[in-house]
Amino acid sequence: MVATPIGNLADLGLRALQVLSLVDSVACEDTRHTASLLQACGLHKPMLSLHEHNEAEAAQAVVARLREGQRVAYVSDAGTPGVSDPGARLVAEAMAAGLRCVPVPGASSITALLSVAGEAGWDGRFVFAGFLSPKAAERQRAVLDIGADRRGCVLLEAPHRIEALARDLATLGERSITVGRELTKQFEEVARLEAQAFPAWLAQDANRTRGEFVLLVHPRAATADHDTGVDAAAQRVLALLLEELPLKTAVRLCAEITGAPRNALYDAALALREASGDGTAP
Repeated sequence: MVATPIGNLADLGLRALQVLSLVDSVACEDTRHTASLLQACGLHKPMLSLHEHNEAEAAQAVVARLREGQRVAYVSDAGTPGVSDPGARLVAEAMAAGLRCVPVPGASSITALLSVAGEAGWDGRFVFAGFLSPKAAERQRAVLDIGADRRGCVLLEAPHRIEALARDLATLGERSITVGRELTKQFEEVARLEAQAFPAWLAQDANRTRGEFVLLVHPRAATADHDTGVDAAAQRVLALLLEELPLKTAVRLCAEITGAPRNALYDAALALREASGDGTAP
């Protein structure tokens, strides 16, 4: 399983180059893309297409080659196979057949962004969420979960969906995010800003909606927690739920989503209802 550059071809590792030169064939996500990579390295290898739509069938073809004693490398279009890319099923099939799978690490948009995120005092723990659902309701629920989590969260997004994601992330208010666009490529851009400012940042320059994105939602600051046990993120989740649900139902769901104490959430819900002038019974 060979990691390939996410943009700059100079990021191809020496070990990856050696492996690609030694294997008998290369299974890949896109034969045209991989042909260009191999040509740039001065290599010519038989290729086998293995992508998300044919992975089950193509994995068996790779396993058959391995059983014949062939050495096969698998590469996705960019980055590490199996990480928001095809490859995981291939590994599962090969291991089930008693065959060895060897990782050849390399460039990663995830670690590249984390290295320049500049979060002082961070313990390095984060959640990798990858691509959120293209369905608005599911994506918004995921953002609520991210907002309630104290840890950092890394997301990936395509250019045609970045504006919708930005609008949803804006509900996280003042929480910091770091946006990485086109990392390692000619028009690379890294910016740190508040989540609520993300849509406006994109709108400032039409070019900012182009290219591949990796984003870090920074860890929630410890100072955001209050003695009541209801922090700012839980307050936002509660407020959104109260707009659609009865008070008790909103409190129960908010407790399940955020882990905040139910009694404290109930008091906070009452305070929100009073502040809004809504005298509806709970």
